[in-house]
Amino acid sequence: MDWTYRLRLRQLQVLLSLTSTGNLSQSAAALNTTQPALSKWLKELEEDIGLPLFERHARGLRPTSYGEALIEHARRIDASLNTARDDMQALREGGSGLVTIGTSGVSSADTVPLAVARLLERMPKAQVRLVESTMNQLMPQLARGELDIVVGRSGQQYDDPQLQIETLYTEPINFVARSDHPLAVKADLDWDDVLMYSWIVWPQDTPVRNAMEAALAAAGRTLPGHCIESNSPILNLTLLNNTNLVGVASHRAALRFEQLSALRILPIELEGFGSVSVYWHAENVNRAAVALALESLRAFAVPHMKR
Repeated sequence: MDWTYRLRLRQLQVLLSLTSTGNLSQSAAALNTTQPALSKWLKELEEDIGLPLFERHARGLRPTSYGEALIEHARRIDASLNTARDDMQALREGGSGLVTIGTSGVSSADTVPLAVARLLERMPKAQVRLVESTMNQLMPQLARGELDIVVGRSGQQYDDPQLQIETLYTEPINFVARSDHPLAVKADLDWDDVLMYSWIVWPQDTPVRNAMEAALAAAGRTLPGHCIESNSPILNLTLLNNTNLVGVASHRAALRFEQLSALRILPIELEGFGSVSVYWHAENVNRAAVALALESLRAFAVPHMKR
């Protein structure tokens, strides 16, 4: 008989526990079983599969490449079941289901929160979870089923045949500073003006950073050496409002912060654009809250703010 027919959900939890602890005795204690029973189960599973899942060392267990492959499947199954549980709980409580959205900094100040606001207008009882992080952390979570949707930078290649990708928008970038910054009172600025001050820049390979480097290259300039690198909109906003630093922001975020009187867009035209995409798996759109979240994101992908 195929070994998968004998595999139970409890055994997947055992596998994930062994991965987390790397120790039979610790996992046995956590799972309320004995070390010999756990060792016997692991040996039988490896014999069923015909592959070694863990290497035994004096300090514990380490997954083999075969173990890592099975562990990834276990993580996806576990995440899918967690989503099903939470989705059912939301429906039981009179809600309209669950959607979990991951966002990188480039879309967290404007597009994602506005799309969520639209979603809640049309589906008031939807349960929404938002996670802000970097794309290199969000995309593995999407692959494992821990997130339904990710909104972030475009242009990356991901080895996932089930992944759906759609470019939401392309936008220019702006220099920004606090409202009473010395540069904010000038009617026109050039590169020499902004290069007099230290900058806050986004990390490499983010849309804003890529657009910034394109603008610098077009102007025959280079990034100044005295820069602070940060991917946190809140941290950047606080620093900009309490220093003479000059920041770089995507156009939508810059407009949003200016409307809130939190920052001022500096009057200098920059070449260079960055694009933002939405990522999801096709099977997720069968859930109403996920489908409406995608529709809401597309609605706010259309340019809707002008300066």
